[in-house]
Amino acid sequence: MIKTVGNWLALVGLAFFITACSNSSPLMSLSGSTMGTTYHIKLVPNDRLPDAQLLQAEVDMALEQVNDQMSTYRPNSELSRFNQLALAQSVVVSPDTLKVVQEGIRLYQLTDGALDITLGPLVNLWGFGPDARPTTVPSATDIEDAMAHTGIDGIRISGDRLEKTKPELYVDLSSIAKGFGVDKIAAILDKYGVTGYLVEIGGEVSLKGTKADGHPWRIAVERPTEDARTVQLVIEPENIAIATSGDYRNYYEEEGQRFTHIIDPRTGYPVKHKLASVTVLDKSCMVADGLATAMMVMGTDESLALAQQLGLAVMLIEKQDEGFKTYYSEAFKRYIPKSADNA
Repeated sequence: MIKTVGNWLALVGLAFFITACSNSSPLMSLSGSTMGTTYHIKLVPNDRLPDAQLLQAEVDMALEQVNDQMSTYRPNSELSRFNQLALAQSVVVSPDTLKVVQEGIRLYQLTDGALDITLGPLVNLWGFGPDARPTTVPSATDIEDAMAHTGIDGIRISGDRLEKTKPELYVDLSSIAKGFGVDKIAAILDKYGVTGYLVEIGGEVSLKGTKADGHPWRIAVERPTEDARTVQLVIEPENIAIATSGDYRNYYEEEGQRFTHIIDPRTGYPVKHKLASVTVLDKSCMVADGLATAMMVMGTDESLALAQQLGLAVMLIEKQDEGFKTYYSEAFKRYIPKSADNA
C-alpha cells in the first residue's frame, strides 16, 4: 500500500517567508483563502483606493472568478466543461482562460515539452489530481495509456472557443493559474495607482516599489527541507514576480521508493534527479510559475542552459548526500546579498 507523506493537497509553492514590516510603515493588509491555499497582500495606501473592506471584496471576487474559470476541482468551471467534452467538440471560454491556455502552449514550446498543461491524465493517474489516489503505483501499460491522451496538439483555439481534438484530453492549469491569480490582483492595485505592494498566493509573489518608509520588500526563499522551515536566502527585488517549485512536500512512498508530484510529461514518470527547488523571477508571475514547474522537470543543467539563453533570473537548489548545493543563473546574481552564505 502507498504511504502518504504530508497533506497531498498542499501546494508546494509555499516557499517564501515574508519578512516582518517596520512598525513605522503605514500599510494596508488583506488576507484570505483561494485555490486551495491562502493569499496575503500588503500595500501602501493612497487616496484613490476604496476602503479595506471594499478592496477585499474586489480581490475575493477576482480570485473567485479565476477559480470559476480554471479550477479542475469545480465541475462547472470553464476548464472542467472543456475537459468533459467529447472529441471534436468546443466550448466558449473567457479571455482570461484563453490567455492562460495560450501561455501554457507557449511555455510548452519554450521548454521542449517540460511544461505540459495536458498532463492531467498522468497527474490523476499518479494520484496528484482531483481523482482518488491509487492504491498501487501505476504500471507501464497504465502510463502508456495515459500518455496517449496527452499532448498540446489536442487543443485547438478558434476565436473565443477551445476545441478538443484528442479523446479524453484533460487540461490542468495548476502550474500557471496561481501565478495568473497573483498577476490579476497586482493589476487591480495598479489600477488604483498603488506605488508599493506585495501580493502573495500560496508562496507565489509579485512586488512593486517599496514600503511607505522607503525600505524594500524582503523575501526569504525557503530551504527545501521536509520538516522544519528554514531560510535559504533573503532577497530584496523590486518590480518583479517570484515563483518557486519544489518536490519536498508533495509526494508519497511505496516500498521505500519516493514518488514526487513533479511528473515529466516526456516520460510519464515522476522525476528522479537531485533538483529539489527552483525559484524564478520574471515580470509576470504566471510565467515565473510555469517556468519554475518546467525547470523542476528539466533538472539543473538544462534549466541553467535555458536561463542563460533567455536571460532569466533563476536559483536552483540540489539535494546532496549531505545538505544542499545552490546554483544561480547570471541574471539572478544581482539579487544575492554580498553577505549571503551560498554553500
